[in-house]
Amino acid sequence: MKNTKSGKDFFKKLLKDPTVRMHYEEESSKTAIAYAVRSARLKADLTQAQLAKKVGTSQSVIARLESGSDKRTPSIPFLSKIAAACGAQFEFGFTFLKAS
Repeated sequence: MKNTKSGKDFFKKLLKDPTVRMHYEEESSKTAIAYAVRSARLKADLTQAQLAKKVGTSQSVIARLESGSDKRTPSIPFLSKIAAACGAQFEFGFTFLKAS
């Protein structure tokens, strides 16, 4: 049997590159936003079309946002509108990985 390295080690090495790390973090953020929007919409018991109407956009925009496939990052005012339409409050924050 061959001695193979873990994929985890490979990705740790890759993520040391600042450019790769930046793109990874960007995609991770889009995924988190997609999950948060979908969760809020479902908790508010709204369809994509109903949410879209409440925030003044189209159902396809909400679908792209929820899928994480939209190349654009939604603005803070737009996310705030979505939160309000779902009966929630938009929050933003930073998570520090290392003590400085």
